[in-house]
Amino acid sequence: MAVAKPPYHADVVGSFLRPDSIKKARKARLEDRTMSAEDLRAIEDEAIRDVIRMQEDAGLKAVTDGEFRRAWWHFDFMGMLNGLDIIQREGGGIQFHGVHTKQDVPVISDRLSFPPDHPMLEHFKFVAANTSVTPKISIPGPSAIHFRIADDDIAVQDYKHDAEAYFEAITATYKDAVKAFYDAGCRYLQMDDIFFAYLCDPKIRAERKGKGEDPDWLIGRYAKMMHDAIVDRPDDMLIGMHMCRGNFKSTWVAEGAYDPAADAIFNQTDVDIYFMEYDTDRAGGLEPLRLLPKGKKRVLPGFITTKTPELEDLDDLKRKFDAASKYADIDQLGIAPQCGFASTEEGNDLTMDDQRRKLDLVVKTAETIWGHV
Repeated sequence: MAVAKPPYHADVVGSFLRPDSIKKARKARLEDRTMSAEDLRAIEDEAIRDVIRMQEDAGLKAVTDGEFRRAWWHFDFMGMLNGLDIIQREGGGIQFHGVHTKQDVPVISDRLSFPPDHPMLEHFKFVAANTSVTPKISIPGPSAIHFRIADDDIAVQDYKHDAEAYFEAITATYKDAVKAFYDAGCRYLQMDDIFFAYLCDPKIRAERKGKGEDPDWLIGRYAKMMHDAIVDRPDDMLIGMHMCRGNFKSTWVAEGAYDPAADAIFNQTDVDIYFMEYDTDRAGGLEPLRLLPKGKKRVLPGFITTKTPELEDLDDLKRKFDAASKYADIDQLGIAPQCGFASTEEGNDLTMDDQRRKLDLVVKTAETIWGHV
């Protein structure tokens, strides 16, 4: 039976709560050094087959590996690039509201490039071989490198002193990544480019100005990086982009409406599908959706949160889509959770049952509003 192609009206950002089997196996392999790489991979494979089935059973038409082979949504991918390393440093990590991540720090040690044997190509192929619907992989967007790496952690001098050389190196790396994923069979690639939303936060904008950077210029430059990285993709490859304001143990970093970035997001990136956090007032109003160009692009407002277990009310979700449809064509909208359930391996404060109920609600909402997913 032919599988409908994306975009879908029901979708997911990509990460899922890690089962105990994964947590124990990764600890045994990566911390205790008591398990072989082969045994860890076998346990990951089994858990990923299970999470694929969970997504399929919920009625989703695009599935991921839950990011089960990763510790972070972004650092694992970044650390597998040529010229970029993840190190541990006292005082490192990322500050969220009331909680701090482990002390991983990305650094650039040499010139950037995408290796033809990047492990996540095989991660995608495993999903593709184990699903009857559309396989998807989520990777960090190009802005993650620029935003997350401090100037003092860049060893390549022309990157450090020539901003355009740095941006061009990141773009070229991602162009090669897009081509490599396409060659691996990927037709639906998601890039988590959350820093568009971060740069809408007044405090973060002030911090960037303090570094001598114009946050509005930076939004435009990040949009150009994304555009140039994906513009040459074949016509049968769709690119999704997820935006949120931080997601670690159900906490967050940024707040602020999308208005400063909306035009760049919708009209300068060349992205096909937008996953936009909209579960709290921190995301502001729906007015920025008016800048979505008419046509085939699709926005999936994240009215369903992954941060808390309480299940949203279907009638309330319908009202929110009525409001959203005042700014964008209802057929160009869809529903997805506001973020992943586990942007890091620690996961959010929900149970596996809570997670499944959220997925069921995503599908039920799409079927109620559009008649299908």
